[in-house]
Amino acid sequence: MNPIRVFLVEDDPVWRKGLIDFLNKEPDLTVVGEAGFKAEAIERFLPAKADVVLMDINLTENNLDGIETAIEFMALRADSKIIMLTSLTDEAVIVESFSAGAVNYISKSSFKEIPDAIRAAHNSQSAIHPTAAAALRNEFLRLKNDENQKLLSPAERDILQLIHQGHTQTQIEQSLHITKRTIKNHINRILKKMGVKTSKEAAAKASQKKLF
Repeated sequence: MNPIRVFLVEDDPVWRKGLIDFLNKEPDLTVVGEAGFKAEAIERFLPAKADVVLMDINLTENNLDGIETAIEFMALRADSKIIMLTSLTDEAVIVESFSAGAVNYISKSSFKEIPDAIRAAHNSQSAIHPTAAAALRNEFLRLKNDENQKLLSPAERDILQLIHQGHTQTQIEQSLHITKRTIKNHINRILKKMGVKTSKEAAAKASQKKLF
Protein backbone atom coordinates (compact mmCIF):
# COMPACT_ATOMS: atom_id res chain seq x y z
CA MET A 1 0.00 0.00 0.00
CA ASN A 2 1.29 3.46 -0.90
CA PRO A 3 2.16 5.73 2.04
CA ILE A 4 -0.04 8.72 2.86
CA ARG A 5 1.49 11.82 1.29
CA VAL A 6 1.79 14.78 3.68
CA PHE A 7 2.42 18.46 2.93
CA LEU A 8 3.66 20.54 5.89
CA VAL A 9 3.31 24.32 6.23
CA GLU A 10 5.22 25.64 9.25
CA ASP A 11 7.24 28.83 9.69
CA ASP A 12 9.60 27.54 12.41
CA PRO A 13 12.36 25.67 10.49
CA VAL A 14 13.53 23.74 13.56
CA TRP A 15 10.05 22.53 14.49
CA ARG A 16 9.34 21.81 10.81
CA LYS A 17 12.43 19.61 10.45
CA GLY A 18 11.68 17.81 13.70
CA LEU A 19 8.12 17.06 12.63
CA ILE A 20 9.23 15.89 9.19
CA ASP A 21 11.74 13.49 10.76
CA PHE A 22 9.06 12.30 13.22
CA LEU A 23 6.47 11.64 10.51
CA ASN A 24 8.87 10.00 8.07
CA LYS A 25 9.62 7.34 10.70
CA GLU A 26 6.02 6.15 10.35
CA PRO A 27 5.97 3.34 7.75
CA ASP A 28 2.68 4.51 6.19
CA LEU A 29 3.45 8.26 6.07
CA THR A 30 5.79 10.33 3.91
CA VAL A 31 6.30 14.10 3.80
CA VAL A 32 6.26 15.09 0.12
CA GLY A 33 6.50 18.86 0.50
CA GLU A 34 7.07 21.69 2.94
CA ALA A 35 6.76 25.47 3.09
CA GLY A 36 7.47 28.19 5.62
CA PHE A 37 5.12 30.97 4.56
CA LYS A 38 1.89 31.59 2.64
CA ALA A 39 3.18 32.44 -0.86
CA GLU A 40 5.65 29.55 -0.81
CA ALA A 41 2.94 27.17 0.38
CA ILE A 42 0.51 28.17 -2.37
CA GLU A 43 3.23 27.77 -5.01
CA ARG A 44 4.26 24.28 -3.82
CA PHE A 45 0.88 22.85 -2.82
CA LEU A 46 -0.50 21.44 -6.07
CA PRO A 47 2.82 20.04 -7.39
CA ALA A 48 3.25 18.08 -4.12
CA LYS A 49 0.02 16.11 -4.77
CA ALA A 50 -0.42 15.58 -1.04
CA ASP A 51 -3.18 13.52 0.55
CA VAL A 52 -3.19 15.50 3.79
CA VAL A 53 -1.95 18.98 4.74
CA LEU A 54 -0.57 20.01 8.14
CA MET A 55 -1.02 23.78 8.46
CA ASP A 56 0.38 26.01 11.18
CA ILE A 57 -2.21 28.67 12.03
CA ASN A 58 0.31 31.51 12.50
CA LEU A 59 2.90 31.70 9.73
CA THR A 60 3.94 35.29 10.50
CA GLU A 61 3.64 36.60 14.05
CA ASN A 62 -0.04 36.42 15.09
CA ASN A 63 -1.72 37.06 11.75
CA LEU A 64 -3.63 33.75 11.54
CA ASP A 65 -2.42 33.60 7.92
CA GLY A 66 -2.42 29.81 8.07
CA ILE A 67 -6.22 30.09 8.01
CA GLU A 68 -6.01 32.33 4.93
CA THR A 69 -3.66 29.81 3.32
CA ALA A 70 -6.11 27.00 4.08
CA ILE A 71 -8.84 28.95 2.27
CA GLU A 72 -6.51 29.34 -0.74
CA PHE A 73 -5.78 25.60 -0.69
CA MET A 74 -9.50 24.79 -0.65
CA ALA A 75 -9.99 27.11 -3.63
CA LEU A 76 -7.19 25.34 -5.50
CA ARG A 77 -8.43 21.86 -4.58
CA ALA A 78 -11.86 21.49 -3.02
CA ASP A 79 -11.18 18.01 -1.62
CA SER A 80 -8.11 19.13 0.37
CA LYS A 81 -7.83 17.55 3.82
CA ILE A 82 -6.23 20.10 6.12
CA ILE A 83 -5.24 19.65 9.76
CA MET A 84 -4.50 22.89 11.60
CA LEU A 85 -1.54 22.91 13.99
CA THR A 86 -1.25 25.51 16.72
CA SER A 87 -0.43 26.37 20.30
CA LEU A 88 -3.61 28.50 20.48
CA THR A 89 -6.72 27.27 22.26
CA ASP A 90 -8.98 30.27 21.57
CA GLU A 91 -12.42 28.93 20.67
CA ALA A 92 -12.95 31.62 18.02
CA VAL A 93 -9.71 30.57 16.28
CA ILE A 94 -10.82 26.94 16.31
CA VAL A 95 -14.14 27.93 14.70
CA GLU A 96 -12.29 29.97 12.07
CA SER A 97 -10.09 26.96 11.30
CA PHE A 98 -13.07 24.71 10.59
CA SER A 99 -14.75 27.56 8.70
CA ALA A 100 -11.70 27.69 6.44
CA GLY A 101 -12.14 24.01 5.57
CA ALA A 102 -9.97 22.22 8.14
CA VAL A 103 -10.97 18.68 9.09
CA ASN A 104 -9.10 18.68 12.39
CA TYR A 105 -7.30 20.96 14.83
CA ILE A 106 -4.37 19.75 16.94
CA SER A 107 -2.22 21.46 19.55
CA LYS A 108 1.50 21.27 18.84
CA SER A 109 1.99 20.01 22.38
CA SER A 110 -0.01 16.93 21.32
CA PHE A 111 2.29 16.18 18.37
CA LYS A 112 2.25 12.43 19.15
CA GLU A 113 -1.40 12.42 18.05
CA ILE A 114 -0.55 13.85 14.63
CA PRO A 115 0.15 10.53 12.79
CA ASP A 116 -3.24 9.10 13.79
CA ALA A 117 -4.92 12.40 12.89
CA ILE A 118 -3.34 12.20 9.44
CA ARG A 119 -4.63 8.66 8.97
CA ALA A 120 -8.12 9.69 10.11
CA ALA A 121 -8.15 12.66 7.73
CA HIS A 122 -6.96 10.48 4.87
CA ASN A 123 -9.79 8.03 5.60
CA SER A 124 -12.28 10.95 5.60
CA GLN A 125 -12.99 10.61 9.30
CA SER A 126 -13.60 14.35 9.55
CA ALA A 127 -14.29 16.13 12.82
CA ILE A 128 -17.01 18.10 11.06
CA HIS A 129 -19.51 17.17 8.34
CA PRO A 130 -18.48 18.46 4.87
CA THR A 131 -21.81 20.27 4.37
CA ALA A 132 -21.44 22.06 7.68
CA ALA A 133 -17.81 22.87 6.86
CA ALA A 134 -18.84 24.43 3.54
CA ALA A 135 -21.53 26.51 5.24
CA LEU A 136 -19.11 27.67 7.93
CA ARG A 137 -16.45 28.45 5.33
CA ASN A 138 -18.87 30.60 3.32
CA GLU A 139 -19.95 32.45 6.43
CA PHE A 140 -16.33 33.02 7.44
CA LEU A 141 -15.53 34.42 4.00
CA ARG A 142 -18.56 36.72 4.16
CA LEU A 143 -17.60 38.01 7.60
CA LYS A 144 -13.97 38.41 6.50
CA ASN A 145 -15.09 40.44 3.50
CA ASP A 146 -17.28 42.64 5.71
CA GLU A 147 -14.34 43.15 8.04
CA ASN A 148 -12.08 44.07 5.12
CA GLN A 149 -14.57 46.60 3.79
CA LYS A 150 -14.62 48.35 7.18
CA LEU A 151 -10.82 48.45 7.37
CA LEU A 152 -10.40 51.59 5.26
CA SER A 153 -12.30 54.86 5.09
CA PRO A 154 -13.76 55.96 1.72
CA ALA A 155 -10.96 58.55 1.36
CA GLU A 156 -8.30 55.92 2.06
CA ARG A 157 -9.82 53.58 -0.53
CA ASP A 158 -9.86 56.37 -3.13
CA ILE A 159 -6.18 57.13 -2.49
CA LEU A 160 -5.15 53.47 -2.72
CA GLN A 161 -7.12 52.98 -5.92
CA LEU A 162 -5.33 55.92 -7.55
CA ILE A 163 -1.95 54.64 -6.32
CA HIS A 164 -2.79 51.22 -7.75
CA GLN A 165 -3.59 52.88 -11.08
CA GLY A 166 -0.12 54.46 -11.10
CA HIS A 167 -1.02 58.04 -10.19
CA THR A 168 1.63 60.25 -8.60
CA GLN A 169 1.04 62.12 -5.34
CA THR A 170 0.59 65.37 -7.30
CA GLN A 171 -2.02 63.74 -9.54
CA ILE A 172 -3.82 62.37 -6.49
CA GLU A 173 -3.78 65.84 -4.94
CA GLN A 174 -5.38 67.31 -8.05
CA SER A 175 -7.87 64.49 -8.52
CA LEU A 176 -9.19 64.38 -4.95
CA HIS A 177 -8.68 68.11 -4.21
CA ILE A 178 -6.73 67.47 -1.02
CA THR A 179 -3.29 68.61 0.14
CA LYS A 180 -0.13 66.51 0.05
CA ARG A 181 -0.03 66.70 3.86
CA THR A 182 -3.51 65.15 4.02
CA ILE A 183 -2.49 62.45 1.56
CA LYS A 184 0.61 61.68 3.63
CA ASN A 185 -1.47 61.43 6.82
CA HIS A 186 -3.92 59.07 5.11
CA ILE A 187 -1.10 56.91 3.80
CA ASN A 188 0.55 56.68 7.23
CA ARG A 189 -2.73 55.45 8.72
CA ILE A 190 -3.21 53.01 5.83
CA LEU A 191 0.27 51.50 6.33
CA LYS A 192 -0.42 50.92 10.03
CA LYS A 193 -3.84 49.39 9.36
CA MET A 194 -2.60 47.05 6.64
CA GLY A 195 0.73 46.15 8.20
CA VAL A 196 2.85 47.04 5.17
CA LYS A 197 5.79 49.37 4.58
CA THR A 198 4.98 51.14 1.30
CA SER A 199 1.91 52.64 -0.34
CA LYS A 200 2.42 50.39 -3.38
CA GLU A 201 2.30 47.30 -1.14
CA ALA A 202 -0.85 48.65 0.49
CA ALA A 203 -2.48 49.30 -2.89
CA ALA A 204 -1.61 45.81 -4.13
CA LYS A 205 -2.96 44.22 -0.95
CA ALA A 206 -6.15 46.30 -1.13
CA SER A 207 -6.65 45.25 -4.75
CA GLN A 208 -6.14 41.58 -3.83
CA LYS A 209 -8.72 41.87 -1.06
CA LYS A 210 -11.08 43.77 -3.41
CA LEU A 211 -11.26 46.80 -1.12
CA PHE A 212 -11.87 49.13 -4.07
